[in-house]
Amino acid sequence: MAEITADMVYSWLEKVKDPEMPVLSLVDLGVITGVTVNSGAVKIDMTPTFVGCPALGMMQHDIREVLTKMGVTEIDIQVSYKKPWTSDLISEKGRQALKEFGVAPPPARQLFADLEVLEHAACPRCGNTNTELKNPFGATLCRSIHYCNDCKEAFEQFKPL
Repeated sequence: MAEITADMVYSWLEKVKDPEMPVLSLVDLGVITGVTVNSGAVKIDMTPTFVGCPALGMMQHDIREVLTKMGVTEIDIQVSYKKPWTSDLISEKGRQALKEFGVAPPPARQLFADLEVLEHAACPRCGNTNTELKNPFGATLCRSIHYCNDCKEAFEQFKPL
């Protein structure tokens, strides 16, 4: 096997999807915060979206499974909360995937004082902001539920953090 590089590992990790939002790879979600390769041993640094994320164990399992299939025998996954995850870490590819899936991506690179930022999310179906927040708690901790007054569709928004 050819020498493993960090770029190779990142490309392999594109196959690992977020269990709660399967249209996003962990790379596009921004939870993979570092990859180090040393003599074939791979160290993955990751920061989950929330402390106590119920999908963390599954993510780690899926990372190990993909890397093992690629021939990696030494895998060290370090979970850290030293630098908190923010929704700004979602890649542009990830934002587009969310929109195509019918989930409004979070607004990018803003400071939020309160939940008012959730009030008028852009509808992922029609793009209009004539929307209203129906519930700040969606199917998972990272999503809220909205209704579009123009296209008359309910949708979720990935919360900005």
